[in-house]
Amino acid sequence: MKGRWQTGLVSVVLMTAALALPGASSAGSAGLTAAAPGTRAMWLWGDDPAPAAIDWAVQHHVTEIFVHVAPSVLTNGDLARMQEMKALADVSRIKLRALGGDPAWVTDHAAALAWQQTVVSTGLFAGIHLDVEPYLTDGWTTDLQGTETAFLQLLSKLRAGSTLPLGADVPFWYGEYQVGTRNLADEVLRRVNAVTVMSYRDTATGPNSIMAISQDWLNRGKNAGKRVRLGVETGPLADCGHCTFHEEGATRLTQELAVVDAETRQSAAFAGVAVHHYGSWHNLPD
Repeated sequence: MKGRWQTGLVSVVLMTAALALPGASSAGSAGLTAAAPGTRAMWLWGDDPAPAAIDWAVQHHVTEIFVHVAPSVLTNGDLARMQEMKALADVSRIKLRALGGDPAWVTDHAAALAWQQTVVSTGLFAGIHLDVEPYLTDGWTTDLQGTETAFLQLLSKLRAGSTLPLGADVPFWYGEYQVGTRNLADEVLRRVNAVTVMSYRDTATGPNSIMAISQDWLNRGKNAGKRVRLGVETGPLADCGHCTFHEEGATRLTQELAVVDAETRQSAAFAGVAVHHYGSWHNLPD
C-alpha cells in the first residue's frame, strides 16, 4: 500500500472507451446503513505470529483482518501460520480476507488470477482484498487510458473468477479521473463488492482531513450500493507527516477515529475504519 496520499490530482478527460462489464449493477443505497461506531479492520503484511496478531485484534475490536498471502503460500511454509490464524480468528469471530497485489498485475492478469485460485484453494478466507495500484506503473504516465482500462478489466476478471467477495484499496482521488465518458471511481465500484479508501490524514474533520478527502467515495458508494471503509496510516511517512498518526500516537488515533465514527452516522455506505497496519499500529506510542 504505497500510493499518492498527499494531494489530489487534476481531472483528466479521455477519449471514449468501451468498458463492458457483464452483470454490473447499480443497486443504489437500498439496504445500506452506516457501520456501528468502533467497527475496525486492519492490514497484516508481515509474518507475525498468529496468536499475537489475533490477541491485538480482539483487544482493539478488529472484526476483519486483511492478511497478506504470498503467491507461494502453498510451498513457502507459511500455510501452517495461516491455518492457526484462521482457527484463532474463528473463535473470536474475526473474518480473514486474503490481501495481495502487485502493480504488474495491471497487465499480468494471469498472475493475479493464479494467486486468487491459490487463495481460494486454502479455504481459509472470507474474501479477497486487492492492493493493486495502477498509478505506480509506467503506463500511468505513458498510456493512462490503456492502463485504466487494463486495471478495470483485471477487477472484472477477479470478480468473475471466484465467489469470494472482492474488495480493493483505492486512493481518495480516483473520482477526479475519467475513463472515456465514465468516472474511474464509479467504474471501480461497479466491479467490486467494497472499497477501502486510503484516506491517510491525521485529523478527522476540517480542511484536508479524513472526512474531507473521503466524502466523494462515501457519496459514490451510497449511490452504487457498495460499502466504503476508510483507511488510516500509523507508519512513518517522511514526506507526509500529516498523512499518518505515527507522530501523534495511539491516544490521538483513538480520539480522531471516534470523531470519524460520529461524523459518519448519516453516511449509509460507511463500513468502518481500517488501520494500516498491524506492524506499526501495535508499536504506536501512547
